[in-house]
Amino acid sequence: MRSVIQRVLSARLSVDGKTVSEIGKGLVVYFGVGRGDCETDCDVTVRKIANMRIFGDGEGKMNRSALGEGLEVLFVSQFTLYADCRRGNRPGFSDAEEPARAAALYDYAADALARTGLTVKKGVFGADMRIEQVNDGPVTIIYDTRA
Repeated sequence: MRSVIQRVLSARLSVDGKTVSEIGKGLVVYFGVGRGDCETDCDVTVRKIANMRIFGDGEGKMNRSALGEGLEVLFVSQFTLYADCRRGNRPGFSDAEEPARAAALYDYAADALARTGLTVKKGVFGADMRIEQVNDGPVTIIYDTRA
């Protein structure tokens, strides 16, 4: 399971020109499911996202988590995190999980993230989404349960 976690001041996700989800200060998480990933991978990823200390404390050090700060998360499915670019110029996606299983794990992870106490807004699985975000820092963390 792979996630790209970005600290943002705000973000908005739209589909077909209509806003679906919008957050203020918090995290945008691009979430990819690989072949063979399971609920345990989701649980590990959710704990990591909720508790990752990448927000500043009173002294400006990255010492606070989204959960500790009561922030929001825009949670976006993104199978392209499993792009294989080793050969040729066209990425392959054979390491990404099949859509039905990936959708189920995406929903599972989003629900688990919400159960931590974070406010979670979702994208639309499999849709052509437009995301506008104002990155903060920028701070971008890549997390892979298999790394």
